Amino acid sequence: MPQVLSTAAQQAAEAGVQSFRNELGPFVVAAETTRMPMVFTDAKTAGNPIIFVNQSFLALTGYDEDEVLAQEFNFLMERGTDPETLTEIRTAFRGVRVEPQVQFRRKDGGLIWVAIYITSVRDRDGQVVQHFASFIDITRHKVEEDRLALLLDEVNHRTQNMLATVLMIANQTLRGASGPGLAEAFEGRILALSKAHGLLGGADREMVGLGDMIECILQPFGLRDQQVPRFTIIGEDVRLQPQAELTLAMVFHELATNAAKHGALATDAGRVSVDWTLESGPDGNKVRLRWQESGGPPVMSPTRQGFGSRLIQRGLVEELRAEVHLDYAPAGVSCRIILLLP
Repeated sequence: MPQVLSTAAQQAAEAGVQSFRNELGPFVVAAETTRMPMVFTDAKTAGNPIIFVNQSFLALTGYDEDEVLAQEFNFLMERGTDPETLTEIRTAFRGVRVEPQVQFRRKDGGLIWVAIYITSVRDRDGQVVQHFASFIDITRHKVEEDRLALLLDEVNHRTQNMLATVLMIANQTLRGASGPGLAEAFEGRILALSKAHGLLGGADREMVGLGDMIECILQPFGLRDQQVPRFTIIGEDVRLQPQAELTLAMVFHELATNAAKHGALATDAGRVSVDWTLESGPDGNKVRLRWQESGGPPVMSPTRQGFGSRLIQRGLVEELRAEVHLDYAPAGVSCRIILLLP
């Protein structure tokens, strides 16, 4: 915060302002009444001290006139302003047309961004005697610019993750597989990934409800079938971060696909129960998930590890550090997942 000048210095500054008003009367009146924040500086003194300030500038910065007059032009700049911006300001005072964007600190401590336009004022002999600087508050623009930059970084990060996931799906689907169902299996997995990403594009782009994700993935498998209820879904409100949501979406798609081909969803009498609970512990919150099939044909343990098993191992265990129990009991497949939430 600038210090109020001594009485003598302040009186001299005020006298200079009065003289300034007398010399440039009509122009000063216009500067005083304009809505654009504006200051005049003394071009003949080092540091370009301020010799006039209008009410719009005082309203923008929160200072009183006696706290601003005779201060150096740079007194409001936030410490740490980069050297490139300082060079632009010096260049503007030399008459070069540049428009520095600077972060100011208001009297109340708040930070604002301003674009500065500096123009020289010459006397009758053509000598530069003053500068006037006008300011445009671009704080909202800067905040939006930073927000868009963060969003672009997030989009880039998610795109890279999605492409890596697609590559994994392609490799796992094609590994040891053949026949007419290959394209259908690959398409189903990509569609499940697309639906999961669609949830991330909703109103809440940072967190996704676990129940919303499960309903989205299971809907193509008859979740909303009123004639033959196949699913029971019970659980409280749990919010997932993007990586956990995408991985669990793929896992539930694989479980549902396997159930439709070989398990409970392959017969009219088959049922699937999905439930989860949230627990608090010394290590943080944990969500306990359970997928339980019943009423389907007798289950036989697979002779080789399929895509679903590999996905659970790589996605849940390795990437999310979840605890997983996959059981191929004759009465129905059961999958229990314990996931630690950040």
